Amino acid sequence: MMGTAKIVRIEGIPYRLPLTSALAWGVHSALTAAEHVLVRVTLDDGAVGIAEAPPRPTIYGETAASVVAILTHLAPALIGLPITDAEALNRVRNSVANNHTARGALDMALWDARARAGGQTLFDTLLGPNTRVRVSFILGIDTPAGMLAEAERVVAAGVRCLKVKVGRNHARDLGVIRDLRATFGEAVQLYADSNETLTPAEAPAALDAMREAGLMYVEEPLPARDLKARVALHARQLLPIVADDSCFLPTDLARELDFDTFDILNVKTARNGFTDGLAMLQTAAAAGKGGMVGSQASTGLGTVHAALLSTQAEVTEPCELSFVLKLQDDLLDEPITFKDGWLDVASLRHHTLELQKLRHYQLM
Repeated sequence: MMGTAKIVRIEGIPYRLPLTSALAWGVHSALTAAEHVLVRVTLDDGAVGIAEAPPRPTIYGETAASVVAILTHLAPALIGLPITDAEALNRVRNSVANNHTARGALDMALWDARARAGGQTLFDTLLGPNTRVRVSFILGIDTPAGMLAEAERVVAAGVRCLKVKVGRNHARDLGVIRDLRATFGEAVQLYADSNETLTPAEAPAALDAMREAGLMYVEEPLPARDLKARVALHARQLLPIVADDSCFLPTDLARELDFDTFDILNVKTARNGFTDGLAMLQTAAAAGKGGMVGSQASTGLGTVHAALLSTQAEVTEPCELSFVLKLQDDLLDEPITFKDGWLDVASLRHHTLELQKLRHYQLM
């Protein structure tokens, strides 16, 4: 019975999936492959919960090896706990600092195992009211021609919103945005992600130019550490601001709401899991803020989990659910597809992980 099911094993299995091309962002960050970790929780009744941890050394300081290590560290305190005791499980999961994607994936795998122990799936326990979700694609920094070519490819695949990475050359960024607008017109929505690259002196003019270019909003234009400047920039209401790097945790969100630094919260299941992700979306919505669900360059499994969170009533904006279009292959048995800018999340109910593919791409 679900009430007696207890954890017997916690595993971390690193794997590597090739990308169609590199994803570049910020001042110097780039990703050439999805080197992630499958987190697996096994119960004594045979139920198994899984999730994806996408470590990002330049963002969270994690690696695949560190994710496996922290799971090994936490396992003794988790083994033997009832899967229904969410309070105890969260206490153990949060007994370590940082390690965001390890703790986020562990949370999602625990949710999955809990659902399966009760004879259900996450689609039964987590699917929200908005079962069709608008999607966006993360368009990384490249040559203008390269960015336009990738945009044309993903728009042909059904995407209608592009999150354009900017911040290395403002004039060139605006040129790319103009090219995108000229190519797609109003059929494709655009917004920018600065990844904290602007300075307080240049940000107002940059946001003015982005607004004039027709962008919906800008994500993290200023360094997260520069709270005073971020407060001042948001007060000018030049362009709606999306909070991401400044809101890793619920405690970060509380600070940002206190100082009123943003308009839209970007929650990422990759670092927040379901427990904190749901709570953060609800808190932001109660404060009158918009909500979106972002991607840490998720593969198929991580996309399914992010998509489930995206169906919640508090999500108001397009969500980053199309990174799978940048993968050469995936671990799921069926592809995730998009139509006219939307993802039918309910249609993903029967997508499953292929163990043969996991073995093929497994690193250790």
